[in-house]
Amino acid sequence: MTPLSNAPYRFCVAPMIDWTDRYCRFFHRQLSRHARLYTEMIVDEAILRGDAARLLDFDTSEHPVALQLGGSYPEKLAAAARVGADWGYDEINLNVGCPSDRVQSGRFGACLMREPGLVAECVAAMAEAVSVPVTVKSRIGVDDQEPRLILPAFIGAVANAGCTTFIIHARKAWLQGLSPRENRTIPPLDYDLVAEVKADNPTLTFVLNGGIDTLDAAKTHLETFDGVMLGRAAYERPALLADVDEQVFGAAPMEFNRVEIIKTVATHFETVNTPLWRYGQHMLGLFHGCPGARTWRRVLSEEGRSPHANASWLTALGQEIAALSGGGMEGTAA
Repeated sequence: MTPLSNAPYRFCVAPMIDWTDRYCRFFHRQLSRHARLYTEMIVDEAILRGDAARLLDFDTSEHPVALQLGGSYPEKLAAAARVGADWGYDEINLNVGCPSDRVQSGRFGACLMREPGLVAECVAAMAEAVSVPVTVKSRIGVDDQEPRLILPAFIGAVANAGCTTFIIHARKAWLQGLSPRENRTIPPLDYDLVAEVKADNPTLTFVLNGGIDTLDAAKTHLETFDGVMLGRAAYERPALLADVDEQVFGAAPMEFNRVEIIKTVATHFETVNTPLWRYGQHMLGLFHGCPGARTWRRVLSEEGRSPHANASWLTALGQEIAALSGGGMEGTAA
């Protein structure tokens, strides 16, 4: 098993807009000590002109945690990266993979696959501005690009600018004709291409993303790649994270008990004076596959914003559901 100190990207939870906020990340950290967590994509100008504290604050327990930025102007990205590094993030990641219309209109995200020179300029400026790693998350191409031509050239240009870690979603992004949801599943995966590019660039770190939905699949890909990144599977079936430390990192296993996790989150949201629902909306999958899972989702969704939804209420609900599923001690999520 690769030593932890040499495998910072071995298992990552993907940045997901509206999902991987600080409340989600705090919850996920109760399941794994070592999984690398990412923020939602945050636009550089929002940090520079908005409420940086609201966007960037996080709990110290979230480390290792990375800030993902969106943008295409080197000087703005450098300034935002500097703010993020000063805020304490362990990594600054540039989004070159999101296919949404909103992102395209701002000339960032997946459309930047067409401009490797600009991405290289952005990376160089960000790397000059901070001492933490600057990484890139991309697709293998967009629209009518030929991935076997574009991806090696893209990697080469950006690596020459100082990026040594690439997170590759192994699908094209179709910016016209497919919705963001469809872009997650319809374009075919090409793991072999990413593996070939990795083999051609042995000094670079490659993290594979896309279509990985079990720990068994993740471990298989780790035979080829330096790391894996899971998105929806980790979010919708968060209990799988409880096996990551032992099975992926070879570290001490988490003592996984759903009720104790709920108690920890409940104590935390009362301590920081934050409404339960901000955490609860990310915990709907905690009992996935267990008896009572549907009741947990329904009650938490319907009553999680009500005046009586406090720490005691959440804990009692968790205990009730756990009683249906053998105490909530299950350590895996198939």
